[in-house]
Amino acid sequence: MAKYTIITINYNNGKGLRSTIESVINQTFDDVEYIIVDGGSTDNSVDIIKDFSERINFWVSERDGGVYSAMNKGLHHAHGEYVNFMNSGDTFYSPHVLEEIDRQMGDADILFGNVCDAATGKLYGGIKADREITFLTLKKEILCHQGTFYRRTIFNRHPYDENLRLIADWKVNVQAIVLDNCKVKVVDTIVANYDLTGMSSTQSQLHAEERRKVMKELIPERILKDYEHLYTESEMPIVGLLPELKKRGRVQKIIYLFAKKIIKLT
Repeated sequence: MAKYTIITINYNNGKGLRSTIESVINQTFDDVEYIIVDGGSTDNSVDIIKDFSERINFWVSERDGGVYSAMNKGLHHAHGEYVNFMNSGDTFYSPHVLEEIDRQMGDADILFGNVCDAATGKLYGGIKADREITFLTLKKEILCHQGTFYRRTIFNRHPYDENLRLIADWKVNVQAIVLDNCKVKVVDTIVANYDLTGMSSTQSQLHAEERRKVMKELIPERILKDYEHLYTESEMPIVGLLPELKKRGRVQKIIYLFAKKIIKLT
């Protein structure tokens, strides 16, 4: 059994797929299983996969039910102790990422690393190392699957919900971390370059709608009501001043930044 299974999902993104494959097969850590699930691409994706077929443990190209259907398909063929999804167009940050992750993994069930915005070089959705992950963390922060390593057996209990379009990975995090109390570790290692382009306002709205749906499904209503009051004007009146302070001059902006810091600390 391999230590790590890397799964790449692709559809008609030959250029991005080649970059992703090269970043996986050039890792200096050897104990890796590599799986590619292509959704029946009509571009040159299949030819690219065939070019690297000797370095790929399993691949398939056929129509599927969408991203999460393809991810579940990849999991069905996975044998590694830990799984990471490095989708087409995303790449490992360096050839040494898996070596660094393996040194830090320990007995974690889930390990979160950082993800880098490929366009700007800025970190995206990172959490400070060794920070405790709670439901509030998951509610506030964005944790990208490109920077996450899951113990594969988690998906035996919680496969990706194929009825969701955007946040089935977030749902798995809530199920595994909050409900199952899996052991979580956060590290400073930058795992992936992540392409953030293409997120429309429509997707953002759907993202919020799906989150509300999942929270109502998984979390008792009385607990949710408490979380809905967090950071509201009724609970913390200064919250109501923040939008106005942000518009004002230098002194007000300093107060705005200070207020944000106080809210974060509390």
